[in-house]
Amino acid sequence: MVLGATAVRERSLHASSYDGTVKPRTTHFLVLLSFLLLPAVSPTVAQPKARHAFALGKDDFLLDGRPFQIRGGEIQPNRVPCEYWRHRIRMAKAMGLNTIASYVFWSYHEVEEGRFDFKTWNRDIGEFFRIAQEEGMWVFLRPGPYCCAEYDFGAIPTYLLRDPELKIRCMYPRYTQAAERYLRALAAVVKPYQITEGGPILMIQLENEYGSYANDRIYMKWLHDLWRKLGITVPFATGDGATPHMLEAGSWPGAAVGLDPGSQLSHWDLARRMNPGVPIFSSETYPGWLTHWGEKWAHVSVESISKEVRFLMDNGKSFSLYVVHGGTSFGFIAGANADPLPESQNGIASSFMPDVTSYDYDSPITEQGRPTPKYFALRDLIASYLKGEKLAEVAKPIPALSIPPIRLERFTTIWDNLPSPVKLVQPKPFEALGQYQGLMLYRTKLTGHKSGRLLMRNLHDYALVFVDGILIGSVDRRLNQNSIMLPKTESKEPVLEILVEAMGHINFGEFIIDRKGITDRVLLNNMTLMNWETFGFPLEEQWVQSLKRTTTPAARPGVFLKGHFRLDKPADTFLDMTGYRKGYVWVNGNNLGRYWEIGPQKRLYCPACWLKPGDNEIVVLDLHQAEPKPIAGHEKLDD
Repeated sequence: MVLGATAVRERSLHASSYDGTVKPRTTHFLVLLSFLLLPAVSPTVAQPKARHAFALGKDDFLLDGRPFQIRGGEIQPNRVPCEYWRHRIRMAKAMGLNTIASYVFWSYHEVEEGRFDFKTWNRDIGEFFRIAQEEGMWVFLRPGPYCCAEYDFGAIPTYLLRDPELKIRCMYPRYTQAAERYLRALAAVVKPYQITEGGPILMIQLENEYGSYANDRIYMKWLHDLWRKLGITVPFATGDGATPHMLEAGSWPGAAVGLDPGSQLSHWDLARRMNPGVPIFSSETYPGWLTHWGEKWAHVSVESISKEVRFLMDNGKSFSLYVVHGGTSFGFIAGANADPLPESQNGIASSFMPDVTSYDYDSPITEQGRPTPKYFALRDLIASYLKGEKLAEVAKPIPALSIPPIRLERFTTIWDNLPSPVKLVQPKPFEALGQYQGLMLYRTKLTGHKSGRLLMRNLHDYALVFVDGILIGSVDRRLNQNSIMLPKTESKEPVLEILVEAMGHINFGEFIIDRKGITDRVLLNNMTLMNWETFGFPLEEQWVQSLKRTTTPAARPGVFLKGHFRLDKPADTFLDMTGYRKGYVWVNGNNLGRYWEIGPQKRLYCPACWLKPGDNEIVVLDLHQAEPKPIAGHEKLDD
């Protein structure tokens, strides 16, 4: 059944928080306004589904028997509030695209082990498919199980990391059992939306860039056969770098060959030689790029991407822009990258590069949904190749607003909210204790050595070190650090506390098995420290909302600050965290993500659907700063 505007509006007024529990959205105003800003959609009368056929020819994709050029653009549903799905899809269509590519993130939909949610708020991917179809767009689905996407653990559920022997993306039984459970649940949602059933889904990607990771052909066959067993009948595609070893390990007989990217004819020639008889396309053409904390914003020039798209259009090649619109890595979903270090440093084998919260990606459509000069350049370029085809009008922008500085005050501290400790002989990582994000405090008393070099083997990822409640300093995995000097103390039994923050599980490459916290042991002057108390802070939204005010002086970092602000008419805004150092922000209970003074990101996107007319609440947890500073809202990510 095709939903019309009224049904979509009604559905969008109630949604879930990121923990999967259903609660009313904080406002209805801008949701309705945003739909009023869009052109009217068809009445709610259900229409018979027009049936089409999509197939793989020897060289071309075939739609109803005729050659068809996929002009795709990636939009990921859970990085965009569902209230804006239709707007972003219309923006992509108005740029000259005809297909929406989309990952499905396994860990986002398996809200707890064995329990799946494909219905509430941004998890309702069926609604995303329906909107795409209503807007006249096809869908290229990329369901993993592994996705990369600068997403925490590549969207593989972190509960699997409880298994100390875990192997992923292969025939390791613990992994395949969990993956099959996910694919069964997903297939039940996807089946009605296949083009063979009158839906918009043309094709499904098997795995993702598998040739960059491994070579288990038995695993690839298992995935292929399982999808067919589960009732998926549309063609398959793969996506890999244009190198011989990646294409050999990652492609699959009979599946279209995706190139990440296919930017020159030699890439097509290579793929044709290695896998003849199927279409080849650029499954990830990059109009932008990712950014890590501490870097400058990544930038791909208009000239560079225009040249690449002109090559694709000149040669009639199918492609998908990764991404046409990125959105936001809300909450804890941002991942990280890692590279081998040329020489081991203090036993550290790899670098660590956590991703910023914004997934703007320097894409044609900004994080907030605005067209950029890159958007209009590509729109004009693509339009010049579409003989007689008039592009849709660019959708009107979603309103944005500035907010005067909001005053905050100290509210409570993590030290006033310690849970019951878990006692351990030696530290264990978060995952071994059933925690996957947030903070963990490790505490012990020093006997024997009481000062000197403190070494935390395999510290993941960022730590504050305290002795008798006094902050000694920080240790940053990003800087290849895992040790700190403890000063002399007069205390007979100094209390050592190590507060560790998880900064996102690695999502790509050989170091992807990435547990958080202290993952090995702690040594002081080469003496192993024993007998620890461990306190976990997952920083779940409901827990943050339940915190009560305390009057204990904030003698050390780890302070929650709270403020209130009033709005007449909610609209999108970006909260400027320039006055703060490192931490998290919640607005009306919704986690906007991480901020960090090292930049480049200084502002966090807050969509209007998380705001409401009247009073709104903001909560900040800063790991370094105890003094409140005002926070203002701005209309853009950067001025």
